[in-house]
Amino acid sequence: MSRRPTEITPDLMLRAYRAGLFPMAEARGSARLYWLDPEMRGVLPLDGFHLPRRLARTVLGGGFSVTCDQDFRATIGLCAAPAPGREETWINTQIEALFTALHEMGHAHSIEVWQDGAMVGGLYGVTLGGVFFGESMFSRARDASKVALVHLVARLRLMGFSLLDTQFITGHLAQFGTMEIPRAVYKARLAQAVDQDVVWENAPAPELLNQAIRALRAPAPEDASCAPGPSDSR
Repeated sequence: MSRRPTEITPDLMLRAYRAGLFPMAEARGSARLYWLDPEMRGVLPLDGFHLPRRLARTVLGGGFSVTCDQDFRATIGLCAAPAPGREETWINTQIEALFTALHEMGHAHSIEVWQDGAMVGGLYGVTLGGVFFGESMFSRARDASKVALVHLVARLRLMGFSLLDTQFITGHLAQFGTMEIPRAVYKARLAQAVDQDVVWENAPAPELLNQAIRALRAPAPEDASCAPGPSDSR
């Protein structure tokens, strides 16, 4: 007798994330999800984030407006949409539905970047305790996804998060200090961080947020301008 596949539900997703697993589809049109548990895990140290001078000016300069959880559905939809250099995506319709359900439960959040009334960048991920599991980001204007990432890190530091999981490392993420750590080290950090008592805050006081962004700007004489990079972390 064949065994019926286990139904993937939002609750199962949370249990999987707590254990260090995350789901992906092979392509947008794929009907099947796979659980990944890579030997090396990408993490972005919240106390070691590298904010280049030029990008700091862009973030604080007022050219973009940034919101949180204002339009989660549009954010994940734009992350799933084809873009130059990334014609295929791992986000299928089941992924969209599951993460939207997690958002409605308060366990998935989005950062949206706007310019002239249009959403031009953003990211989304899952939260459990003091962990933010970054899923994907998109950009339709220069620096827009980077602005979203800076805001995410500043917010996580303000709220007391201790672990930002990027799952993999890319050139786009490496420029900000992302590193790879062995699976066992990651899971030990994860086990501590998921039990933190952290409350997500959508709209921190603007002056506190700006202070947190400025605090990311560590002095470094050899600091170089942040060159444009790929628009998607995965």
